[in-house]
Amino acid sequence: MINCCVISAYTFRLLCRGSLGRGTPWFCPPRQRKTTSHPRVITPARTCAVSRSAAAMAAAARAPARIGDPISDIDTPALVVDLEKLHMNLKIMPQSMSSFGSVAVRPHAKAHKCATLALLQVFHGAVGMCAQTLTEAEAMVYGGVQDVLVSNQIIGRSKLLRFATLAHHAKMSVCVDNEENIRELSNIAKELNVNIGAVVEVNVGQDRCGVEPGPEVPRLANLVQELPNLTFAGVQCYQGANQHVRKAPDRKAATDSVVEKSKIALKALEDAGIKCDYVTGGGTGTYLYEAGSGVFTEVQPGSYVFMDADYGRNFGEDGQYVHQFHQSLYVLATVQSVTAGNRAVVDAGMKAVSLDSGEPLVHPTADVIYHCGGDEHGILRPPLDYKVGDKVWLIPGHCDPTVNLYDWMVGIRNDKVESLWQITGRGPGI
Repeated sequence: MINCCVISAYTFRLLCRGSLGRGTPWFCPPRQRKTTSHPRVITPARTCAVSRSAAAMAAAARAPARIGDPISDIDTPALVVDLEKLHMNLKIMPQSMSSFGSVAVRPHAKAHKCATLALLQVFHGAVGMCAQTLTEAEAMVYGGVQDVLVSNQIIGRSKLLRFATLAHHAKMSVCVDNEENIRELSNIAKELNVNIGAVVEVNVGQDRCGVEPGPEVPRLANLVQELPNLTFAGVQCYQGANQHVRKAPDRKAATDSVVEKSKIALKALEDAGIKCDYVTGGGTGTYLYEAGSGVFTEVQPGSYVFMDADYGRNFGEDGQYVHQFHQSLYVLATVQSVTAGNRAVVDAGMKAVSLDSGEPLVHPTADVIYHCGGDEHGILRPPLDYKVGDKVWLIPGHCDPTVNLYDWMVGIRNDKVESLWQITGRGPGI
């Protein structure tokens, strides 16, 4: 049996210091199966189901490398993290927020879906974590994170029961924008004898979830205050599309619009006599603008720990490509075929890297272009001097959905595998 993560002594020391020892351990010990002497009838259908289940479990437990392996021995395609760059990013975030007083950082776990990494973020000053799916929230809480905001709506009794159960182990809050959902949330919280924070989501320009800034905000907040086992926690004012507005002045202007709409929502609450001390939002591309607005009390950057090719296309305040955070996340691939003078083919296609924000970049050279070759293949042109068996480093276009394709995150330092972290929050979010 194997635990959910294997880590270096250095990382272990970080995880065991300070407040990280509270609550559920950061590792998940293997569960022992009870044996029975009763005979079982094995039908062909049951055999197939058991085989599929066993195969899935084996795939999840099988790490692509072992601690101490050289990079050349990592099975590919693999999700690889440069631990030096990762820890630099973890340190840069609180440094960048030092001039904003009491504005808190609640990183978004949708970027990594890994409780071990979340605890490292908490060690570096995060007040808790955001999660976008129930699966991510469960991974965080059962991995030892003590404060989780699901920055999304959770719909349906079965999911709400799972969510409310988490409140027995951690401080839990969730976004709401619908009266029926709020009432059901209250009923289930009362049933399980827990208290849950309800954050009213405000549509500040993304036209996704959230109520319009104005009278609907205090109406829902008032409903939350009237119902048992719920606490009105505040408002979420997040605009994801702003994160990739390329030029810094344009991103700032787009964020100013978000701030103005947030002020409308807060004014509506004030006029209704409802106190609101919590305004959360922002992402890696704009969090400094929200933090400096005088309105937001918390920001939600997520991708900063990894970065990706899409964020790398943004320009900073100095007019240069953004360079505040370092690229730490890669997909490691292997050359499996070469046609001289035409192409090299690697074993990383759509099953290994997300293409929603463009195709990955080949690192460190800009002379080679990756082209999607289907589910299992990537085509590199020109082939340069690649040989079959060579390792190729790819920078994903979008880190979040790329991470979601993998069971394991391989941490490397000094050209060797130092840590193996299981991505326990991956999946579609059920």
